Amino acid sequence: MPTLLHIDTSVFPGEASASRSVTATFRKEWEAQHPNGTVIYRDLAAEPLPHLDGLAAAAGFAAPDQRSPEQHAAFALRETLASELEQADTVLIAAPMYNFTIPSTLKAWLDHVIIVGRTSGAEQTTTSGTPTVVVASRGGGYGPGTPRESFEFVTNYLGKALGDGLGLDVTFVVPELTLARSNPAMAELVEASDASKAKAHEEAAAKAKELAARFAA
Repeated sequence: MPTLLHIDTSVFPGEASASRSVTATFRKEWEAQHPNGTVIYRDLAAEPLPHLDGLAAAAGFAAPDQRSPEQHAAFALRETLASELEQADTVLIAAPMYNFTIPSTLKAWLDHVIIVGRTSGAEQTTTSGTPTVVVASRGGGYGPGTPRESFEFVTNYLGKALGDGLGLDVTFVVPELTLARSNPAMAELVEASDASKAKAHEEAAAKAKELAARFAA
């Protein structure tokens, strides 16, 4: 049965988080198609990963039989995280915009799983082609032609890190204007916000069905 790797990163719980609510929609549909499938779940806000340190970084560039005992110990977490990514048939990532870019917890995950010569840096990596859905929620509007288009460092960064770096097949679902109902200054954007939210849930459900169908028995 297929395996879904689901990563949430929002600091807000449940329905208070736009990204979590949309990843929940995707996962619900995916599990409906594969009730006996495997889900590997990481909530990086509830259980943040340590930042990559020098020992773990150096270990990634050394052959396993050439690593010191300290490097072996430091590399253990990277091995676990990379293996989770490698065994996934589908990857689902919540990436809300915080201060124009991704949560630091997601960056820590990327630093651990990007291993040159294994998951990255080769023409064919151990993660090449894995379908990946990224829910890139944002409080305002940062799309093409908007005043803050140049401030958007979520989809452009993750497109490179996940797509070019890890070789994943990335699709973005983007609920935006998510602060409209809580920010009086955005009152005139509530309708657009609601429409964006509804579209994101529809896209997530449709993408889950599409990807689940690839692994139908």
